Amino acid sequence: MHHYALIMLIAGIGIPVLAALNAALGRTIGSPAAAATVLFVIAFFASLIVALITGPHAFARMGIAPKHLFLAGLLVAFYILSITFIAPHFGIGNAVFFVLLGQLISAAAIDHWGLFGANVSPLGLARAGGITLMAAGVWLTQQV
Repeated sequence: MHHYALIMLIAGIGIPVLAALNAALGRTIGSPAAAATVLFVIAFFASLIVALITGPHAFARMGIAPKHLFLAGLLVAFYILSITFIAPHFGIGNAVFFVLLGQLISAAAIDHWGLFGANVSPLGLARAGGITLMAAGVWLTQQV
């Protein structure tokens, strides 16, 4: 289980780096939308290679997946486009702060009700307090 935590820590480290790189690319080329498109093209090919190596037959089963599950792609597009447009004006730290706050809120709701097939983990007082402390900690990091 600890290797999962390490992988997610690395992914978390990558989110602000991704935001900073893509925002800088958008400024450099004069189009945040074009920068996001380039990111998606590179991400598409990277994920395609991994999918072809690890489970190429999964593509044949796409038709049986509930259609609402494909909305995740729109959420990724919204995140990338919004962070690429907003971060240069709002700051990477501020943008990521609100992303993290949103993640804490939605993760708690998804776990509490077991949405989208997630394991149910009720939001008790201790867990709500922990999330509040995490949110306060993230907020404190943005105070100057």
